[in-house]
Amino acid sequence: MTPAQGGYLLVRAGGRSVGLSLDQVIEVLDPGETFPVPALEPAVRGVTTIRGRIMPLVHLGALLDGSACPAERGNAAVVVELSGRRVCLEVEAAESVLSGSGVPVPADAAMPWAVAVARTEAGLLPLLDLTALGARITERPVP
Repeated sequence: MTPAQGGYLLVRAGGRSVGLSLDQVIEVLDPGETFPVPALEPAVRGVTTIRGRIMPLVHLGALLDGSACPAERGNAAVVVELSGRRVCLEVEAAESVLSGSGVPVPADAAMPWAVAVARTEAGLLPLLDLTALGARITERPVP
């Protein structure tokens, strides 16, 4: 996957900042009420209804860490389109928009879900490969 040319939405998830491709971002909103459902992926908090559509609510920080959702919910959600399917990513905050495509991930960086990085004052910020991350959610069967 190549970096997005349209830029990235910078969000805080799991205590860190990451970028989500604007090419795949539909909207940022409050996730509303969530209903638990069985799922093999521990980062799936449940499902939520957004504009009349039921979609999975996935805690992005937990998905990146390979862990279960924290007890405390995030303050925002980002609806993204992944291979024709909409998914709601729970985040702590949507912070800003980054123009451009970033730079290649350094060979010595441990950023398995990054398609590129942005250089910021705080260091390297991973720009996520949402398609690869989404495959963890959309391709796992529900028990």
